[in-house]
Parts: sequence; C-alpha cells; structure tokens
Amino acid sequence: MITPSETLLLIIDVQGRLAQSVVRSSALVAGTGKLARACKILEVPVLLTEQYPKGLGTTIDSLKELLTEAVTVEKLSFSCCGSPEFMKQLRSFNRNDILVAGMEAHVCVYQTAVDLVEFGYNVHLVTDCVSSRSEENRTLGIRCIEKAGASLTSSEMAIFELLRVAEGERFKAISKIIKE
Repeated sequence: MITPSETLLLIIDVQGRLAQSVVRSSALVAGTGKLARACKILEVPVLLTEQYPKGLGTTIDSLKELLTEAVTVEKLSFSCCGSPEFMKQLRSFNRNDILVAGMEAHVCVYQTAVDLVEFGYNVHLVTDCVSSRSEENRTLGIRCIEKAGASLTSSEMAIFELLRVAEGERFKAISKIIKE
C-alpha cells in the first residue's frame, strides 16, 4: 500500500504536440490532472520530466498550471534514469514508492519504469495516465512494465489508497476532484 510520506508522483513527458497525438489523450490529461491535484492536497511531491523540450515543446499548459510546485527536469535519454539531474532530484525526495504517469508507454515510461525497478524502487504504473501513439504500443508498454515488476493502478485507485479514510477536509477536497 502506498502512503503520502513514502510516495512521489513522476509525470513523464506530457508535452506539446505529442500529447495531442497519443491514444486516449484526453483521458491521460484528465487523470493526470486529478492525480496531480490530489497529490498536492496529500503533500505528495511531483517530479516532472520533459524530453528535449526545444523540439517537442514543454509540458502542456493544463498540467503546467497544476504543477507550479513540481520539480522539472529536461532530458535527452529515453529513460529518465539516464539523466544525472533526474537521479539527483529523485534521490533528494527520499521516497520509495513511485507513481508513474506519462508517455510514451512503450518508450520513455517503459525504460524509466524498468530502471526504477532495477534500482529498487516500488513502481506503480498509473494505467489510465499513460499512453502511446498507438493502442498496440500502449498495451505492450503496460504489459512489459508489469512483467518487469511494477504494480498496476489507476488514478482513482492510487488517490484513494493514498487518502485511506473517508473523513476530514482532505477527503472533502479530493471527493470534489474525483467527481469532476
């Protein structure tokens, strides 16, 4: 089970034109937005990556507006773990459970998830918050990530797992997010 004190949300490369060209794009953006908002309420830090933003553009505006406190790392390697700056930032949070969202599922998300598992992190792939340009590659990416040792979850499942109880101000705020 994930807890706010041990969890970090990693959002990989939800950028520019690519974000519009993946399958289930609107679901990915909506789910990732809900997850980001819930993480803010639950004090779960967010690490954001951008693959070659000069060429692919930056994180899409609707997410960038929600992620003003997120640490952003630019990278050229497909695996986030191939970036020394990413690894430095990741280690600075001192979290063992990594919720992984982003794109593309069969490239950057896959390679990052496999590396994180190999480094000993507990990887939780948020399946409604990952995508690729084709459904086949999205599905293959998810299957291979699970086979590599990651757990599968959804944005709503992760949010309620982090929340734990149906009481208090946090529950009320998160209930509003879920119902949108």
